[in-house]
Amino acid sequence: MKIYNRRDFNAGLMFLAIGLGFGMYSLEYSLGTATRMGPGYFPLMLSVIVGALGLIVLVMSFIPADSQEPPGPTDWRGIGLILASVALFALLLPYTGFIIAVLALVFLSATGSEEAKVKETALLAIGLLALGVGVFGYGLELQFPILPPIFTR
Repeated sequence: MKIYNRRDFNAGLMFLAIGLGFGMYSLEYSLGTATRMGPGYFPLMLSVIVGALGLIVLVMSFIPADSQEPPGPTDWRGIGLILASVALFALLLPYTGFIIAVLALVFLSATGSEEAKVKETALLAIGLLALGVGVFGYGLELQFPILPPIFTR
């Protein structure tokens, strides 16, 4: 096998080693379960993600550069709108509830893409609402307002 991108190869090895190292170290702590996470659960999951990304970068270093697409220009407007939507979600959640905060998050972040369509964005928002309420509200029983406080009095 020929390495076509030495920088990606080295970066992939580094992230793979970091993921494996932290993963092994996190096993010294109690993992718990998904609903009752122990102190080692989050570091283990994070190390799995870092290791998997390292493996992907490592494998990509063996692909010839001519078959890889060159990166386009950075879309600063999209990045800014996505970051702003996350900040807006954090600000809105305690005051307006999960439903309105997620709707604001999805629709504001969708404006960062020129390809976004209203119907697809609405379907995405409904899906995220259902998934979020199901997983966080009922599955993990997290205490956060689902409806705006005006409806829960």
